[in-house]
Amino acid sequence: MCIRDSDELRAPIAFTIMGILLAIVGFTQSWSVSLSVINLCIISSIMAIGVNLQWGYGGLFNAGVMGFTALGGLTAVLVSHDPIYEAWDKAGIGIVISAIIFVLSITALLFVFRNIENKQIRNTLIILIIVFGLIGINNFYGPSIDIIESINPAKTGFLGGLGLPIIFSWLIAAVVAGLVAWVIGKITLRLRSDYLAIATLGISEIVIAVVKHEDWLSRGVKNVSGLDRPVPYEIELQQSEWFLNLVERINFSKLEAMQSLSSRQDLLNDLVIDSSGIFVKLCYAGLFFSVLLLIFYLSQLALNSPWGRMLRAIRDNEEAASAMGKNIFAQHLQIFIIGSAIIGIAGAMLTTLDGQFTPGSYRPLRFTFIIWLMVIIGGSGNNLGSIFGGFFIWFIWIEAEPLSIGFMNMLAGGLEYDNPLRMHLLGSAAHLRLFIMGLLLLLALRFMPRGVIPEKIQKK
Repeated sequence: MCIRDSDELRAPIAFTIMGILLAIVGFTQSWSVSLSVINLCIISSIMAIGVNLQWGYGGLFNAGVMGFTALGGLTAVLVSHDPIYEAWDKAGIGIVISAIIFVLSITALLFVFRNIENKQIRNTLIILIIVFGLIGINNFYGPSIDIIESINPAKTGFLGGLGLPIIFSWLIAAVVAGLVAWVIGKITLRLRSDYLAIATLGISEIVIAVVKHEDWLSRGVKNVSGLDRPVPYEIELQQSEWFLNLVERINFSKLEAMQSLSSRQDLLNDLVIDSSGIFVKLCYAGLFFSVLLLIFYLSQLALNSPWGRMLRAIRDNEEAASAMGKNIFAQHLQIFIIGSAIIGIAGAMLTTLDGQFTPGSYRPLRFTFIIWLMVIIGGSGNNLGSIFGGFFIWFIWIEAEPLSIGFMNMLAGGLEYDNPLRMHLLGSAAHLRLFIMGLLLLLALRFMPRGVIPEKIQKK
């Protein structure tokens, strides 16, 4: 009874501690920094839920998290950026024809593979389809991308997007990531868990390589900036009468304490600038938190449904579930698609928050490890644990660097300014957070192997 009670108290205690940590950042650094951390923590929690569905529900080791995140970010660009009409006029038809040839080639390959029984004829047809498909695509694709990438490459050099509000991209990102997950799942989900991890990591690298190098599609490493926002701009707020009045009312006592009118106006201007940034971050937090709550609610419904119980039964004993007539591959494919779609949503939200798409920032090995760390430390199989893990691990990741620099400064305090050891310590400070992440993982596996908020085993 005592053990059960202590498990019930873990979640409120964990989130209370998390709230205190965020409040400390707000009081000691600034509330703007604290809100920035909160927004990134919310997005990380959504990614962690997606991975938790795949691993905690289905037992699938997906190491391609960053690939689906990049797909979500790319979708945000393709949905929200204005179309580059000049590129479409000069070379858009070539890209469309290339895409049609590609789809027809894939369709023909599938038809031949499924319907031609004679092995020799089938292999010959497959080779012919691939050769003629590549020739056809090359005739249109190569010249078209050269034209597109040469059109004002400093600012555009790509086809642009649909010019729709960026918030629509969150839903479309789920569809795109889900479709890609369907293709990947069809190929990889029959593999054993370790091979599945290697395959998904490799495919993730391929996706990110395409995003980085296909400039006509995403501007590659030149990045896409100035994306639309679903919240007001700071400069608009600073010029809005209602916002000025709101800031003045909230800070009435501070303003009244000023002796001169000029001092009062200067203080008001500073308060308006600071408050506009905080207000924008609060708007983002409200949007992101709404999405997090919706995904958490739907995930809990799935967890407690017969479908969720079947998935966990498959996770715990595939042989027994298969003997009872369950289609293991179909269920794994379903949860793989759903989890990847959620990760895609988080990727689109991250690009929305940044206001830009930077393919070079997607580092599969590093950030996939961090997302998995959130799931493991939070509690695999528990969506609430994944949310806590998302908040806690990202908070540590952000705050570990300044703390590491302070720690190294303290160690090197008695050394001369140009001392080689001092320079080495300070130069290595930023990498200390990787050590901290590894240490957290070891401590969690030693003292809390089921996570801070472990999965609840319901016995009926």
